[in-house]
Amino acid sequence: MARKKQPGIIVVDRTVPGKWENYVTPEQAVPEQALSIPWESCITMGDSFSYVPNDNYKSSQKIIETLVKIISRGGNYLMNIAPGPNGDYDPIVYERLREISGWMDKNQSAVFATRSIAPYHDGNFYYTQSKDGKTVNIFHLNDQSTYESPPTLNFTIPENFKPKSLKVLGLSDKIKWKQNGNSIEINLPKERNQLKYSTVIQVTQ
Repeated sequence: MARKKQPGIIVVDRTVPGKWENYVTPEQAVPEQALSIPWESCITMGDSFSYVPNDNYKSSQKIIETLVKIISRGGNYLMNIAPGPNGDYDPIVYERLREISGWMDKNQSAVFATRSIAPYHDGNFYYTQSKDGKTVNIFHLNDQSTYESPPTLNFTIPENFKPKSLKVLGLSDKIKWKQNGNSIEINLPKERNQLKYSTVIQVTQ
């Protein structure tokens, strides 16, 4: 009945999967692999969906790692932040949002409007690609409380992808790199110490 009135309506059926469901919403979890249907992970910044005084808010490191894992598997990240009784957020929420937006300013081209691409994730490396398939983005994470970019990184690229240029988002120095088959090795300059939360490599063919 709703679709007769509004053919473009998007429905998430929280109880009965099937033909009426446009996308699914795993809560507080990220699927272990890419899904064949549209999806978004619904995850709280704190521990609770509703406001809790002195809630245990996730670190910006953890939030960005979660974002990278979600987009590498083709999903969206719906982050829940609960306002308090005065309608405002806790001060720590604004701190997290400033840190996340600072990272996003430098790395948004590897996040927004991207698509998943095999191998999706290989060890500490996670992959996305541009809509036109000409650019592959490789995120390096370390799943530690703080991130430190190593001087050398070795990673694979998708089969039949022929890289012509490479850069590390957020760094102005030219990156030294070499290819051997479908493997690439890059040497990062001292400037890598400026990188927070991840190293994001953008390879274009």
